[in-house]
Amino acid sequence: MLGKRTALVGLVAMGLIVSAVGVASADAGSGFNSVVIAKGLAGHSFNIHQRKGNDVITAQNTLEPGGSSGWHSHPGTTLVVIQSGQFVLYSEPVGGGRCRIHTYTAGQVYLEQPGDEQNAVNNGTVTAVAAVTFFNVPHGGSARIDRANPGDCPG
Repeated sequence: MLGKRTALVGLVAMGLIVSAVGVASADAGSGFNSVVIAKGLAGHSFNIHQRKGNDVITAQNTLEPGGSSGWHSHPGTTLVVIQSGQFVLYSEPVGGGRCRIHTYTAGQVYLEQPGDEQNAVNNGTVTAVAAVTFFNVPHGGSARIDRANPGDCPG
């Protein structure tokens, strides 16, 4: 038993040494800068499927106090990371269904699905800012599909 434990400790130690040597000899790069524009904590696990030939678009959306996004949907899944402020998202399935209302605040992450239409409203006193990545946008097309107010959801 002691022999197996000693061998395991030796293997782990060797792995740490090899990884340290790998980091020490890594190419540091030059003329490259990366700026984090948003970071949030995911409230659940999710997968996103991106189809070949469609665009992926990332934007920074700003919603002023008292403003709204207007009713809309998206051609594919949309990943939203709230950078600052907060807003209320009104959402329901395209063509009608149960209205869902949720308030999102800085640091939260959520998905908008293509089968839903939504309207984001800033009832607060500060500007809300979100980093938004749109998946499966038809190549050269729009990430937004304008929708009429469904009339049964207060947003």
